[in-house]
Amino acid sequence: MAYIEICAANFTSVIAAGEGGAHRIELCSGLESGGLTPSIGLIKAAVAHLAIPVFVLIRPREGDFCYSSGEVELMLEDIRFCREAGAAGVVVGALTPQYALDAPVFEAMLKAAGPLQVVCHRAFDFTADPNKSLEQLIDWGVVRVLSSGQKANAWEGRENLAAWVREYGDRIQIMPGSGISDQNIQAIQTHTSAQHFHFSARKWVEQANLSDIPGLPTGIFVSDAEMIRQCVTMVNN
Repeated sequence: MAYIEICAANFTSVIAAGEGGAHRIELCSGLESGGLTPSIGLIKAAVAHLAIPVFVLIRPREGDFCYSSGEVELMLEDIRFCREAGAAGVVVGALTPQYALDAPVFEAMLKAAGPLQVVCHRAFDFTADPNKSLEQLIDWGVVRVLSSGQKANAWEGRENLAAWVREYGDRIQIMPGSGISDQNIQAIQTHTSAQHFHFSARKWVEQANLSDIPGLPTGIFVSDAEMIRQCVTMVNN
């Protein structure tokens, strides 16, 4: 069986993920910045409204993944809140200036997560030695890693993703993400043999009441339930 994870950045997308038959969501905000930690209210609402697991992205700011001690404390507090709120897991990542996984920060986040499942986000794609990084994540008990194969998108990174699925797939879930849609998900599945896929399935929705306000976008991106439904069928056909 293949699993679809929807990257949901607002409540409309949360509902669409449930209606479309997604197997879980990664809850976040600020997709234009690569994804940031969502609000307390959105976390509570997603957990309350969905029967599928809710994984919460823990990322306190845009930019790189090298964090100050103050930023680490913010992340640890967010992780502890996710435990209290009933999330199934958290999605984390931290690097050293040398582009290695930041072991002390990871260990602190794992401790804060306690019984929650822990996933590594695309900070992994910036590591200088991905094979060593995968071995570390496995040793730490991380269940899944989101990756574009260290390329601009999952299709371009398909060879690396396929190699990691072959080498490590029985010990950690390799989840392709970035640029995945109903147009290419089956091809990526065929090339990589991955069984977990991450994408937003988003569409642009115009909002007429914003059309006359200068400097603001005229709509929002939301996940599309029908696209999700089609992709679930495609990868499990």
